[in-house]
Amino acid sequence: MKIKFASFIVMASAVVLFSCQQYDKTKDGLVYKITKGSGTQKLKQGDFIKFNLEFRIKEKDTVLNSTYGHVPAFLKVDSTQLPKYDFRALLTKCSVGDKLEFVINVDTLKKMGMIMEYNNIFKKGGLINGKVEILKSYATEQDVNADFMKEMDVEKQREITDLEKYVKGKNVTTQKTASGVLVEVTNAGDAAAKVDSGKQVSIIYKGALMNGKVFDSTAKGAQPYSFVIGAHSVIQGWDDGLKLFGKGGKGKLYVPAMLAYGAQGNMPVIPPYANLVFDVEVADVTVPAPQAPQPVAPAANPHAGH
Repeated sequence: MKIKFASFIVMASAVVLFSCQQYDKTKDGLVYKITKGSGTQKLKQGDFIKFNLEFRIKEKDTVLNSTYGHVPAFLKVDSTQLPKYDFRALLTKCSVGDKLEFVINVDTLKKMGMIMEYNNIFKKGGLINGKVEILKSYATEQDVNADFMKEMDVEKQREITDLEKYVKGKNVTTQKTASGVLVEVTNAGDAAAKVDSGKQVSIIYKGALMNGKVFDSTAKGAQPYSFVIGAHSVIQGWDDGLKLFGKGGKGKLYVPAMLAYGAQGNMPVIPPYANLVFDVEVADVTVPAPQAPQPVAPAANPHAGH
C-alpha cells in the first residue's frame, strides 16, 4: 500500500506565536523555529516519519487543516527534489520529539505561483502559521503502513464513539453495521425489494453536519438520486447503511468521517474529519440493466502490406 502525503502539504493550519527574534530564516525566506525534544539523533534522508501537522491563518486564527487529534501524517524524508519555500526541507534539522514552527507569507506564495489569486482566505499581506511535531521514525515502509492502518482504525473508532454519544443524547435507537455506520430505521420498507450489493437504488436524501447545517439534498420535486450499491460511486457509509432498508424505507444514517469524506472533507461545505447525518428515503430498488458488451477492436493483420 502506498500512502499519499501530498494533501498534507498544500494547505492546512497551526497556532504559532510569531516573533522574528525567536525565528531563523531559510535561504528562500521561510521563517521557522525548532523547539528541541528528547531525541538526540537528527532525521536523515530516506527516514520514514510520523508527525502531526497543522496550518492556521494568523489574522483570523482559523484552522485550515490539522492532524492533531486525528490521523497523523506520514512521509519519507527527502529534501533533494523539493520546491522552494517548503517546510519539509527543514526536517533534517529535527529529531523525533522536536517541534517545528514556521510562518508562510501569502504574498510569497503568490509570487511563486503556488496560489493564483488572493481571496478571502489567502489575503494580500496575510500570514499562515504552521506547526509540526515529529512523533516517530521507522526503518521501513512496511512499518509505516502497519502503523498508518492502526491510526486509521483508532480514528474510525473515535468517530463511532462520538456518534454513539450523539444519538444517545437524542434518545435515538440505532443499529450498527459491521463497518460502523449507525442506522436509525423508522420504516424498514419492503423486505421483498431489499437494498443489496449490485442493486440499483433511488433515494431521496438530506445531508447535514453534526451541528445540523445542511450541505446537500435532493431538490424538491426533482428525480431521486440513483446509483448501484457496492459500485463505489458513493461514500462507503451509504453503500453499507442503506442495506438495512427495502423499497419505501425511511430513516437516518449516522456516518463516521472515515466512511464519508475523511481527512480531506469536501471543502468548503464539508470540513475534514466531519461525521455526517443523512435523512434517507428509498424510493426504488431495481436490478440494473446489463451493460452492453464493448466492441473489441480487431487485431492488426501481421501480414498487411506484404
